[in-house]
Amino acid sequence: MSEKKAILTVDGMESPQELPVYTGSLGPDVIDVRQLTSRGYFTYDPGFVSTASCESKITYIDGGKGVLLHRGYPIEVLAEKSDYLESCYLLLHGELPSQGQYQEFVNIITHHTMVHESIARFFRGFHYDSHPMAMMCGIVGALSAFYHDSLDINDSEHRVISAHRLIAKMPTLAAMCYKHSKGQPFMYPNNKLNYSENFVHMMFGTPCNDPDVNPVIARAIDRIFLLHADHEQNASTSTVRLAGSSGANPFACIAAGIATLWGPAHGGANEAVLNMLEEIGDEKNIDTYVARAKDKDDPFRLMGFGHRVYKNFDPRAKVMKQTCDEVLNALGIENDPLLKIAKRLEKIALEDEYFIAKKLYPNVDFYSGIIMKAIGIPKDMFTVMFATGRTVGWIAHWHEMITDGLKIGRPRQLYTGAPVREFPDRATRPSHNPSF
Repeated sequence: MSEKKAILTVDGMESPQELPVYTGSLGPDVIDVRQLTSRGYFTYDPGFVSTASCESKITYIDGGKGVLLHRGYPIEVLAEKSDYLESCYLLLHGELPSQGQYQEFVNIITHHTMVHESIARFFRGFHYDSHPMAMMCGIVGALSAFYHDSLDINDSEHRVISAHRLIAKMPTLAAMCYKHSKGQPFMYPNNKLNYSENFVHMMFGTPCNDPDVNPVIARAIDRIFLLHADHEQNASTSTVRLAGSSGANPFACIAAGIATLWGPAHGGANEAVLNMLEEIGDEKNIDTYVARAKDKDDPFRLMGFGHRVYKNFDPRAKVMKQTCDEVLNALGIENDPLLKIAKRLEKIALEDEYFIAKKLYPNVDFYSGIIMKAIGIPKDMFTVMFATGRTVGWIAHWHEMITDGLKIGRPRQLYTGAPVREFPDRATRPSHNPSF
């Protein structure tokens, strides 16, 4: 029980309202406002930026200090000492696996990577130039029609099976989206390869050749997945929780998260980085665009710098910068004009007093966009990569919400529309300008 109390007094309220104040293991205290409804009041918080919608033990962010923890482990430590699948186990189960548990988990995921053969025919219903995220929304939502043997959300075994299937099959589906757009044959998973090697093989391999995966590229993909695995109660994760609160099946919930992630304000940031680099076009134009970025009256903004949550350096960006350097060195890329622009912008952002004062450091999207461009992943696939890595975070939050007890989400509103009105005869109504 909470020992602290917040006292709320409102004009017209007969007596002050005592509200419990809760203290978490980290982060600011939280005022429980649920009792306000009995007094005829709601809180008003557009975007829910000051509202804790749930209690969670999964991920903690301190944006002011540049801290990101998964189950208490700093993201930098996980990126250095762990891999994506071990981090998946951690997010799902709350603790790092023993050696035996790790091997068992890897084996389960490896043997769930294939998808039902009918899904290949499902893909053929999409036009060849369909956006990969449009395909992912449709395909993941449709998985419940193929794997309906484990959709009882109240059965813990069913939840585990669905979690394994989603984590295992997302790279396969992502690669199928790419292959479909290229008119190339789909590649089956290869159980001799690890998770990230398999993804690279399914993306860029062909049936004509044996698997040939550059280990530096595979490691970079693994880090991209790991660094995007979860990020607390963001828009897509909150959507998954809200969809799941109705009792919807896990595939439908993850499809809802994918749809939300598709929004350019959420998952499209690394794609926006490449668009920006293409707009700049040449190194000789950089100074002009940097000056425009500093001009508050100019709508141009440098994408991939600063972060809404992190008011310090994005901790994921430190790891991604190192990975970016490794990839560019391994591939020997020196003359790509967009990558030259990116490296120059990075140098400016880290040295220019304007960027330093405003803490506009390169963020994870800046570096991940450069890495994926260098590897050969097209920019319309960037958000699919994000969704693939984030799937485990969505599942972990969905599972936590169910085990904590389902309570359907029902946000309230501040109504500012018309009060009760008389219904006029159609012949006497004036014309109006439609608002929608």
